[in-house]
Amino acid sequence: MQFFRQFLSFLTEILSKRQIIIELTKADFKKKYLGSLLGMFWAFVHPTVYIAIVWFVFQVGFKTQPMDNFPFVLWMLAGIIPWFFFSECLASASNSILDNAFLVKKMVFSIGMLPLIKILSSLLIHIFFIIVIFAMFAIYGYLPSLYNLQVFYYLFCTITLLIGLSWLTSSLTLFLRDTGQVVTMVLQFAFWMTPIFWSPKGLSPGTLNIIKLNPVYYIVEGYRESFIYKQWFWESHYMLTIYFWCLTTLILFAGAMVFKRLRPHFADVL
Repeated sequence: MQFFRQFLSFLTEILSKRQIIIELTKADFKKKYLGSLLGMFWAFVHPTVYIAIVWFVFQVGFKTQPMDNFPFVLWMLAGIIPWFFFSECLASASNSILDNAFLVKKMVFSIGMLPLIKILSSLLIHIFFIIVIFAMFAIYGYLPSLYNLQVFYYLFCTITLLIGLSWLTSSLTLFLRDTGQVVTMVLQFAFWMTPIFWSPKGLSPGTLNIIKLNPVYYIVEGYRESFIYKQWFWESHYMLTIYFWCLTTLILFAGAMVFKRLRPHFADVL
C-alpha cells in the first residue's frame, strides 16, 4: 500500500504541472529545428521521405503483392507509423534528463516532466501522420469508418507504455551511461521482431506466442485492425489485451518508483 500511495503521489505531482508541461513541449518542438532553413517542417519531411523510399523499394522495385487483399503500401503504413512514434519517443526520452542537466539542480522544477515533454513533442508529429493514414486510405478508395476511431485507443496504449519505459530508462541513463546504447540496440532488434514489413499469419503458434510477448506487437496490429481488418480490440484478442495492460501497468509502476527513488541522487551524478 505504501508503494501504491507513493505512485499516486508521484502522478499527482506530474499532473499538477500540466500547464508547464504543455508550454515546455511547444518549446522543445521548436528547439529541435531552430536555425534550420525549413525549421519545424523537417519534423515531417524525414518520416515522409523514409515512407516514400520504402514504398518505392517494395511497391515499384520488388513489386510486392497486396497483403491480405490490401495494397502493400497501406498495410505497411499502418504498421510503420506507430513504430516511428514509439521508437522516436523512447530514444529521445531516455536521454531527456541527461540533455537537460542544468534543470536537475533547480528544486522548483519537477524532473519527472522531462520524459513526458519528449513524448508529447513527438506526439504532435504522430498526429499529423495519423491524418496521413486517413488521407492515403481515402485516396485508395477506403473511406473512414467507425473502426478507425479505435486508433486513438491504441495511441493511448502507446503513450502509457512509453511513460513507464521512459521514466525507467531516463533515470537509469544517469547512473549507467550505456543505457542509451542498450535502448538503441533493443529498438533495432524489436523493429525486425515486430510485424511491420512481414505478416505474422505464416508463423507457427509457438513462434507467434513468443512474438506476442513484445508489447509493440499489440500496438502495431491494433493500428492495422483499426484501418484494415476492422476488428474491435475486445473481440479479436481479449487475452492479449489483458496481457498488454498487465505488463504496461507493471512497467508504469516500476518506472515511476525507480524514478522517484533515484531522483534525489540525480544531481550527484551530473
